[in-house]
Amino acid sequence: MKKTCILTFTFLVFISLSLSAQESLPSVKLKAVSGRQIDFKDLVNESKDTVMVISFWATWCIPCISELDNINDAFEEKQAIKPFKFYGVAIDDSRTAQRVKPFVRGKGWKFDVFTDVNSELKRALNITDVPHVILFKNGKIVYRHTGYIAGEEENLFETIKNL
Repeated sequence: MKKTCILTFTFLVFISLSLSAQESLPSVKLKAVSGRQIDFKDLVNESKDTVMVISFWATWCIPCISELDNINDAFEEKQAIKPFKFYGVAIDDSRTAQRVKPFVRGKGWKFDVFTDVNSELKRALNITDVPHVILFKNGKIVYRHTGYIAGEEENLFETIKNL
């Protein structure tokens, strides 16, 4: 009986620590295409009760680019309905990272883009595929979605509106 209680207690402590570790935001430095550097944890905490959207993408990912183009096209209209913060995070590695800045400038996207060259943030948030969208509110993840089919940005905007 005593052994069972100790095992149960140990299991509960382990689960509790695991859940609290998942709740904490990673402290990872990201560099904006504009040149400024910011800690991801600070970026999320600055948004407070405003919904913040992080879209992980890559220059070589056609669905990613389609999604970001379509979000950009509706960006100002959707911002007028319910303000939110939107950031793109390019996961291009050291071989393709130099393409990000000219690519973004050529697109003329209305949102900030950061680079995660060493995939630190990608790993910390357990992202395996792109495109991958995460919504944060009050420092917590409230929505995740992987993949993109044309028109899905409307579901994203509807989710933002309802948060």
